[in-house]
Amino acid sequence: MSDTLVAEEITVRVNGDERAIPAGLTVDRLLEHLSLNPRMVVVERNCEILRRESLAETVVHEGDSLELVHFVGGG
Repeated sequence: MSDTLVAEEITVRVNGDERAIPAGLTVDRLLEHLSLNPRMVVVERNCEILRRESLAETVVHEGDSLELVHFVGGG
């Protein structure tokens, strides 16, 4: 049996603010966790803009820096 502990939360930076989030989230799950609609957000992770198709495959890691840009409707 391993003595390795699995972190239940990790710390990431979201739009400049440090946040604790559940470990193992993909980016699309992180957006859900933050009550954001993935279709209305552009995500930059560690200075790289993510393609919308990759959000469900990209795992958020400890220390990641994410910038979330929301589209706002209006007329």
